[in-house]
Amino acid sequence: MHNFHPSFLREYDARGIMNETLSSDDANALGKAFGTLIIRNGGTSVSVGRDGRESSPSLETALAEGLASTGLKVIKVGLGPTPMVYFSVFELETDGCVMVTGSHNPPNYNGFKMMLGHKAIYGDEIYQMARMVETEDLETGEGSFEEIDLFDRYVARLLKDFDGNSMNVAWDPGNGAAGETTKAVVDQLPGRHVLINDEIDGTFPNHHPDPTVEENLEQLREVVAREKLDMGIAFDGDGDRIGAIDANGRVVWGDQLLAIMAEDVLKDVPGANIIADVKASQALFDHIEKFGGKPLMWKTGHSLVKAKMKELDSPLAGEMSGHIFYKHKFYGFDDALYAALRLMNAIAKSGKTLAELKDALPTLVNTPEMRFECEETRKFGIVDEVIGRLKAEGANFNDIDGARVLTDDGWWLLRASNTQAVLVGRCEANDKAGLERLKSSLKNQLSQSGLTVTF
Repeated sequence: MHNFHPSFLREYDARGIMNETLSSDDANALGKAFGTLIIRNGGTSVSVGRDGRESSPSLETALAEGLASTGLKVIKVGLGPTPMVYFSVFELETDGCVMVTGSHNPPNYNGFKMMLGHKAIYGDEIYQMARMVETEDLETGEGSFEEIDLFDRYVARLLKDFDGNSMNVAWDPGNGAAGETTKAVVDQLPGRHVLINDEIDGTFPNHHPDPTVEENLEQLREVVAREKLDMGIAFDGDGDRIGAIDANGRVVWGDQLLAIMAEDVLKDVPGANIIADVKASQALFDHIEKFGGKPLMWKTGHSLVKAKMKELDSPLAGEMSGHIFYKHKFYGFDDALYAALRLMNAIAKSGKTLAELKDALPTLVNTPEMRFECEETRKFGIVDEVIGRLKAEGANFNDIDGARVLTDDGWWLLRASNTQAVLVGRCEANDKAGLERLKSSLKNQLSQSGLTVTF
């Protein structure tokens, strides 16, 4: 019998700290449970890949052994970004995949992202795996192993839909798993391209691989300014999230990128549903409507967004955190390199620069995504308490994912992170005075639940 650490299995993936909440035994047990799910789903094969973290090779080996012990054919596609492993399911027609990755977390973290068939798994299916392992309700059989190098096919697929102009761009994969792929793609693009931090290094020596935190874009900003480039593009540790800087050194946030991409996609698919998460700006939802689309606000979490896209047959979706999902001409999963190329297409078709497109979006004042440290066992309780008080006050709010509270000033959001021991907050208003009022409301709610924060 094997028990996972209580914090290991999350709403839409599995994640832990090496040798504290995650071990090779956990990887092996996860393989057995996920392999069982695939077999019981009628599957016979699974593809596996890994990121560049120092712990990833040993976790991948243990995982693959666990998968094979259920009788599956295990196809190893090697080192690369998470989207390459998602791509393997479609390209190699496997019945699911597992990516060994700690995503954007510090070097001592690692984890697993999974697809069952063509769907991301989340929620009950993930918790079901814990029960399978605890009760030893597992399939057994004679599995096999094969290695397939997908690199060239993946690069070719990324480039297939590129029809942009010659542009001058800085690229920063952040020493993450997308480094080699970025170099191969960029080598085939017109224009001038400057790569930094493209060597895969799981210690992330230059900066943390999270492009949603502005300080992590500082190096990219310097390169764009020094080389007088049109823009800069950054990826997270496993290549499924994108960040961008315009020629003036300003961050173009995830919801602003989605607005530019949505405008482009809606020319091809008029009236389509475009989905964004609860952290996105009101300006994005208005922009989608302005260009004839149907905006939908949904829960944060890559698996949850993908499931909603499938349900609504949406051609495009995105999250504030830089996950962008293209079903239009692609597979519907979050691939930051593919999103970067489609962004370049959209910029080319607009006849404007990225800076001009950012300027054309409404100027609202907002906070970045704020993370407040909070005990794992307390974070969801605090959100429930806040929702209870808002109901009692008769506040105007949306509780699709945490609480997004609407006032005459704008809105504020509080939700529990599914991946870290933090609460996430964000405020957006029409002016600075309104923003201060929203921030006070949020602080007040947190302090009523015993959490003192400064921002």
